[in-house]
Amino acid sequence: MSYMLVSDATLDLPLDLVEKHNIAVVPMAFTLDEKEILHYPDERNMTTEEFYEALKQGKKSVTSQINPANYVEFFTPLLEKGEDILYICFTSGLSGTYQSALIAKGMLEEDFPERTIHVVDSLCASAGQGYFVYLAALKKEEGLSLEELTDWVVANRSRVAHWFTVDDLFHLQRGGRLSFAEAMLGSALKIKPIISVDDEGKLYVENKVRGNKKSVEYMIAKINDTMDDEERTVFIGHGDAEDRALDLKEKLLEKTKAENIQITKIGPIIGTHTGPGMLAVLFMKK
Repeated sequence: MSYMLVSDATLDLPLDLVEKHNIAVVPMAFTLDEKEILHYPDERNMTTEEFYEALKQGKKSVTSQINPANYVEFFTPLLEKGEDILYICFTSGLSGTYQSALIAKGMLEEDFPERTIHVVDSLCASAGQGYFVYLAALKKEEGLSLEELTDWVVANRSRVAHWFTVDDLFHLQRGGRLSFAEAMLGSALKIKPIISVDDEGKLYVENKVRGNKKSVEYMIAKINDTMDDEERTVFIGHGDAEDRALDLKEKLLEKTKAENIQITKIGPIIGTHTGPGMLAVLFMKK
């Protein structure tokens, strides 16, 4: 049976990969200076560059989760066309979107009893989610059925390694990840927190280093120590820091076994909480 691979706009996957692999993406909303904007992979309503420029000018952004009605509206046309659905959702550790999707699934199964809808918590975020959905799309193209791919997603979601750092600690402070005193002291000392995602899909600070150079060295060491020997695709995510991302790509090609390196932009949904200057590496752990 035909089925669609679906995710949401937190996945921060480049548009060319979204289109090439036929991934349907549920838009997500952010509010910038009291104006609500829907974010799509094609950035039709605001580009990421415009978004980060607004943050640099002092404008404030907040995000909101997708509600069940949004899901029903997005999924219904797919189901009407005879498609089953595998929806790989933004981690429940950071948002209530997963629960909203489950509510929508229950509603739609009453209207479309002949269709199958699988909703899977990715336990991933941002470019990590995009990386995982990309790998799932490749598996789908290998010929995996809906049930087989769902099983693969559940079995492998905790293997996605997220390592990132940020420039502006006050974005993390506003999101409750650091205290105000920690943000003040860290900024003064140029401290760079090394942040990851745990097995529940929640953020945690694993370490703190001084300066961009040390943070890059730390991420390179993580790749060399823990990357899967067979799956050597690595994503680099950046929040308005393309030059640093390109420099990191060169370092990864030189100092690691990474082969297929993709650079992707961190969009407004996650960028609201991490700010300009975020740099991340995403890969599959052993």
